[in-house]
Amino acid sequence: MRARVTVAVRERALLGEGPTWDAGTGRLIWVDILASRIHTYDPADGRRTVMAAEQHVGAAKPRAGGGLVVNLRDGIGLYGPDGAFSWLVHDSVPGRRGNDAAIAPDGSLWAGSMRYDERYGGGALIRVAPGGAVTEAFTVTVGNGTGWSPDGRTMYYIDSPTRRIDRFRTDGERITDRSALATVERGAGVPDGLTVDADGCVWVALWDGGQLRRYTPRGALDRTVALPVRRPTACAFGGPGLRDLYITSARTGIEQPHPLSGSLLVLPDAGQGLPGTAFAG
Repeated sequence: MRARVTVAVRERALLGEGPTWDAGTGRLIWVDILASRIHTYDPADGRRTVMAAEQHVGAAKPRAGGGLVVNLRDGIGLYGPDGAFSWLVHDSVPGRRGNDAAIAPDGSLWAGSMRYDERYGGGALIRVAPGGAVTEAFTVTVGNGTGWSPDGRTMYYIDSPTRRIDRFRTDGERITDRSALATVERGAGVPDGLTVDADGCVWVALWDGGQLRRYTPRGALDRTVALPVRRPTACAFGGPGLRDLYITSARTGIEQPHPLSGSLLVLPDAGQGLPGTAFAG
């Protein structure tokens, strides 16, 4: 199927990641991990902001009371509505940093981490309650995409080197019964970030694959969207009615990157997204 992918924000992000629609402000939030930058974009008027983070930032998500919760190199931080920073969870491990993260329907944060050298089992997936209590789910190598089914009973997760999109049963706090929704074949790219649409289908960005894929709740591949960049990293629905699919991308590690590598792309009217949840802390 031919897709009308366009440029939302022309940027040279080293490692663009984590697009998230903030319904409270009508803006898309995304990060450049290696440049320690938090970006926002308002599709209504094209207005942008760029904020320097305290350190390498894997994800930035809205808070219910305003401001942001961020997955940083040394733990989970909070920015207040006035921009003041504080640590919610400080857990510095040499050689490790935060990566992708997502807000669950109950308002908790699920955050992944990884080692800079991508050593096997060097990261973890954790659940952070609004008050800061941390529960570790399991170890990972490169903790990436996380999302939930429309009824909230299934959680999807990607540990990129496994090449799988995994699913779990969940009651909100706990996850059980891990199984593979789908496995990406070698040569097609590596699964990175994901989002779930209102039909319960899972959209996945394929790093080094230059494409997005949509899988049904049964694991069937039912749509592929070619992209002009080699390293798309993640995707999220946003804009009016949550109909537009925004895609972050990276240029790091590419000797001759495409001119749009590092930009924020958009696939207009891609489907129907699910309303997001702000961090309750």
